[in-house]
Parts: sequence; structure tokens; C-alpha cells
Amino acid sequence: TPTIKMATIALIKDALLALKDRTGSSLPAIKKWIEANNKKTIPAPHVLRAALKKGVESGELVKVKASYKLSPEAKKKLTAPPKKKAAPK
Repeated sequence: TPTIKMATIALIKDALLALKDRTGSSLPAIKKWIEANNKKTIPAPHVLRAALKKGVESGELVKVKASYKLSPEAKKKLTAPPKKKAAPK
């Protein structure tokens, strides 16, 4: 189901942003971070792999050998400060 995949890709992005590994983070490292910080377990290994693959295809993630990191565009979106709405006059 797409809802699980979107949640998984969001968890992966959070993990990659938090891990801050310059050369990318491995699949076990991402899984370990998700389980430790979000108190969630990925239902099956193929779910995480499928989400990573979809992220690479969409351009949000970059695969480096056996590791993954955020693409520069995705990193900008996640680290950009939220825009404040103009106060009504």
C-alpha cells in the first residue's frame, strides 16, 4: 500500500538527515536508527528496500555503492526553515 511506502520513505529521509554520514548510510544503519528513534519496526526487509529503490528512482535519494544519502534537492527541502504565513492586517 502506498501509505506504508510514503511513511517508510519519510522515516528513511529523517534517518539520513540525522545520521549525517557524508558518504551515505548503509541499510542496516538506517534500519537501526528507525527502530531506535521511532520505536517502529519495519514489517519486512523488502519494504525498506522497495522504499529506498523508489526514493532513488524519484531522485530524492542517491545510491553510493551499498549506501544511500539524500540528494542535494531533498536535503534543501528538509533543512529549509518553514515559511511563516503573513499576518492578516
